[in-house]
Amino acid sequence: MLCRVCDSSRLEPVIDLGNQPWCNHFLRKEEIGQEPFYPLHVVYCHDCQTAQLDFTVKKEIMFGNHTYLSGVTKSLSEHFRLIAQETDQRFFKDTATKSVLDIGSNDGTQLKHYQALGYEVLGVESSTPTAQIANDAGVPTLNKFFNQQTMRDIGKQFDVFNAAGVFFHLEELHSVCEAIREGLKPQGVFVVQFLYMKSIMENLAFDQIYHEHLLYYTLTTIQTLLGRHGLEMFDADLAPIHGGSIIGFIGHQGTRAPTDRLIQMRHEEKASGCNKIESYHAFDRRIQIMRDENIAYLHRAKAEGKRIYGFGAPVKGNTMLNYFGIGSDIIDCLTEKNTLRRGLYSPGMHIPLVMEDEIIQLPDIYYVLAWNFKKEILANNQPLIDRGVVFYFPVQPKVSA
Repeated sequence: MLCRVCDSSRLEPVIDLGNQPWCNHFLRKEEIGQEPFYPLHVVYCHDCQTAQLDFTVKKEIMFGNHTYLSGVTKSLSEHFRLIAQETDQRFFKDTATKSVLDIGSNDGTQLKHYQALGYEVLGVESSTPTAQIANDAGVPTLNKFFNQQTMRDIGKQFDVFNAAGVFFHLEELHSVCEAIREGLKPQGVFVVQFLYMKSIMENLAFDQIYHEHLLYYTLTTIQTLLGRHGLEMFDADLAPIHGGSIIGFIGHQGTRAPTDRLIQMRHEEKASGCNKIESYHAFDRRIQIMRDENIAYLHRAKAEGKRIYGFGAPVKGNTMLNYFGIGSDIIDCLTEKNTLRRGLYSPGMHIPLVMEDEIIQLPDIYYVLAWNFKKEILANNQPLIDRGVVFYFPVQPKVSA
């Protein structure tokens, strides 16, 4: 393959998580054992330093009917509200008519916050049931994949483009970037949110590597991509959401000078060495140690007669469970709030999902797969902690929503 960002052929394998199922493919009972497995390997580009997967599961498989809903988590919705508020206050407070297009708009949670600020909104969402949820909630949403052709079909420009947790998913990466360039007004702002590879390394959050996440950006590598399409990041912040995500503010090249905050973050990134291949090899060694420690903890707890449930069923949790080889013989069930997943089973390990409000018998241990919402989880479950239920976090984020 060639590098997804710069087309170089100088790619080197750095992380091997084996063959895994597409981890958002939660299964009906009759599907168990029939799911396909795909290579889950990270390679490093020696020319642009971008980490990326070397295998692509087709977007039609992953995003045509997925079950993730943004609105399930209160802290995520609040995060989206603050993003909309900041964008409006900084750039468009005095604009009479203003518009926003959200790429991968999901159930419309982000766009609802822009609607509240007086924006004309449009979502583009590939998942048919999810797009329907958004439209039913009064958020105009096209059920399409976003790319250059979709943008031309829409046929207008927007003040704001938003891409929250989707910009590293893109199979049609350069087509999407060109679409943003064409569709963004001259003084418009593209607000991008992406998992920060520097934070992934620091948190040892290897579970954020899965087939939907084709690319693992740093400030350095994403600018290489943007620069190919006449775009430029002029400000950024590191938010606690998902254990450490970059909120980047992007415009047409030369429109705005880089902020002191962005300059400082780039300096810190360079000093960390996170863009060097040696850092990826060290990360891989730490992943293997973490795997051995967690497997030992879970097997020891089970041998002691402890009842173990998984807390949450995030997609990344399936990366962890499959890499560890931990199934229903160790973890009885995964608890979940998202009713679209009622009665389903986790891919690969086939652990049953149970709605959180339908739990009858409490576990001794909640193995917290949704670790990125640590603060919210601990606050909401203090009564259970007081009763002696252990909440075990396999990943300890340095920042948490």
